Amino acid sequence: MTTTTDSPTAGHGYISDKDRYLARLKRIEGQVRGIHRMVDEDTYCIDILTQISAINSALEKVALGLLDDHLKHCVVSAVQDDGDEAEAKIKEASDAIARLVRS
Repeated sequence: MTTTTDSPTAGHGYISDKDRYLARLKRIEGQVRGIHRMVDEDTYCIDILTQISAINSALEKVALGLLDDHLKHCVVSAVQDDGDEAEAKIKEASDAIARLVRS
């Protein structure tokens, strides 16, 4: 897995919504624990699949929000600076979109 980092002083695009993202992820974490409990209690398969679908949808919303923030902050900033980093940020965003589409 390849990751890139901005300088320590640069904030990520999602930083202004960090608390909202953390709250969403905490809810998703609770849903996953709920599925674990459902399996443990032999809950009906379709009910479990419905919950899994809800989790997938919630994760997709988080992913799309992060992608939107990345485009608005990181990519726009790199393009405005007109440096070599602009092409790298655009490719990074394209690769992330491709991964989301495949999943």
